[in-house]
Amino acid sequence: MVCGICGNREGNRQYPAREMVFGLREKFDYFLCGRCGCLQIIAAPSDMSKYYPRDYYSFSMRPVPRSRLKGLAAGKRDVYSATGKDILGRALFGIFPDKDLLPLRGCGITKDSKILDVGCGAGVLAHRLKEAGFRNVTGTDPYVDSEIRYGNGLRILKKELEDIDAGWDLIMFHHSFEHIFDQKKAMKTVSEKLGGKGICLIRIPTVSSYAWEHYGVNWVQLDAPRHFFLHSVKSMGILAESGGLKIKDTVYDSTGFQFWGSEQYLKDIPLESPNSYLKDHGAFSKEEMMSFEKRAEELNRDNKGDSAAFYLVRKDE
Repeated sequence: MVCGICGNREGNRQYPAREMVFGLREKFDYFLCGRCGCLQIIAAPSDMSKYYPRDYYSFSMRPVPRSRLKGLAAGKRDVYSATGKDILGRALFGIFPDKDLLPLRGCGITKDSKILDVGCGAGVLAHRLKEAGFRNVTGTDPYVDSEIRYGNGLRILKKELEDIDAGWDLIMFHHSFEHIFDQKKAMKTVSEKLGGKGICLIRIPTVSSYAWEHYGVNWVQLDAPRHFFLHSVKSMGILAESGGLKIKDTVYDSTGFQFWGSEQYLKDIPLESPNSYLKDHGAFSKEEMMSFEKRAEELNRDNKGDSAAFYLVRKDE
């Protein structure tokens, strides 16, 4: 077992993990690198299509139509979420908050920034940015059936990152980077595609977390076999440097999902099972869900949440 991030061969520990989103329960072997702490699959399936059916969430989700008034209000709120600016947006955020765009606030973007969302599926997040008035937003995902064109001008390209033009102010991966098998190639390509002062936002699950330490192979965000690499903070830093980048900041953004999803796996309940909380909100009480969210907030403050946003810039910045 050779680590795909740091090349280490010593002290690596092997773990058997099951496919539990759809309840296939097939076993896949992972190993935890003894040097950099990255958890990674030993042998990925030669054909991954079985694990990404048409109803896989990132492909099946579509932008939600809104009335003109609601669309304007949501747009103002989303500008505030993504930039921290807009007085009216701040007030609207207080009335109907939405945290999905908050990680972009650390990227210093404006409405003119050139933004690329990689592995975006149907492009729900990119669509929201476009609706909010961000002019230069594009999505790309090699696994969509065909290119998507929305009425607001947003395009979701059916392309690999390496086939996209360069010069982006922001390249972002929202829980898609862990699905890439050749991590070093991907990081090098990111470096090549960024503009001079561009920033890369990578939001991923992380083994530098309480959830991995506590739940092990029943950790819901291990997600075998779709997640090829689950990074530690150390391995993410090594990977960034391999592409000529460095980590500027790390912000933990985990949720209660790490608890209710993992607790279900301990009971052999797949995520898509009819008696999963995803389908049946009676699976956990309101009090339990509130305690999961509160615990997630505490772990985030302690840098132990099970997902994080990594902000990468060029090493000379």
